[in-house]
Amino acid sequence: MKRFVVLVLCLLAVLTSCGQAGNQGELKKVGLLITDSVNDQAWGTKGYKGLLKIQSRFNVDVYYKEGMNSKSVVERAVKEYSQKGVNLIYGHGHEYDEYFSELSPKYPDIHFITFNGDAKNKNVTSLILDSYASGFFAGMVAGHMTKSNRIGIIPAYEWQPEVKGFYEGVKYQNKNAQLNIQYVNDFDDKEKALQIANDMIANQYDILYPAGDSFSVPVIERVKEMGLYAIGYVSDQSDLGNKTVLTSTIQEVDKLYENTAEKFNLGQLESGNITYDFQSDIISIGTFSPIIEQDFIDEINQSIQKYKETGELPNE
Repeated sequence: MKRFVVLVLCLLAVLTSCGQAGNQGELKKVGLLITDSVNDQAWGTKGYKGLLKIQSRFNVDVYYKEGMNSKSVVERAVKEYSQKGVNLIYGHGHEYDEYFSELSPKYPDIHFITFNGDAKNKNVTSLILDSYASGFFAGMVAGHMTKSNRIGIIPAYEWQPEVKGFYEGVKYQNKNAQLNIQYVNDFDDKEKALQIANDMIANQYDILYPAGDSFSVPVIERVKEMGLYAIGYVSDQSDLGNKTVLTSTIQEVDKLYENTAEKFNLGQLESGNITYDFQSDIISIGTFSPIIEQDFIDEINQSIQKYKETGELPNE
């Protein structure tokens, strides 16, 4: 009888351990907050793909919430995630830097990750995407390909490094180019971005760079309708039309999600600010349009390789 009881207990132990099979590291459950939608085909979609990669890689429960665009809704979401046992939360954008700075001391068992902010608390990490160089090389492409010497830039905010790089790249490549920068002051205001784009098109701007999460795709579609050119944003948007999209400034955020989750799982994720530049596999430039001459593509690729090796851009 004793042997039978021991055998049953051993069998139950095996079954229990099988039921609990999964991630054995620090990572328990993961939450994602997005200001707009995971279906924007750009920034939001990248975050969602990153979350799915974490789920697949670490076999943990993951959650996401869209429309997290105010302090009150973010506070409620973080409280809910905490009750679910989430111990890693991604705030998918610069906006969450301020929210997490205030909330993180209240949730010491949760690690918060945000983007392009300034993390100061011990359980907050800010991932800085230094995309100045990718913007510079895309600007060189635009400066080379413009026929009207009029190039329009439609960014969300003034602080975006890829926008500053793009401006300098255009000027380096084409001193005769006129640049018009009109800020949307929102990553998701499609209506305002399209209005700006239509005004630029009416004024003979033949290349537009819509550097915003939700509005890059509709602006590129409008540019395509008019037979003009565009520079893609965040994703390789050549699939929207490789004779319209000359190239794209890419941020492989989904890879960054997996990388940071791995570090957290191993107990190796640092707090504070971590910067990713062109030398990493996170920042890059997209597929070149087939309408660009191969000689110029070769020149750009050589400049990119030199930058990776030396950190020097063509104007330095």
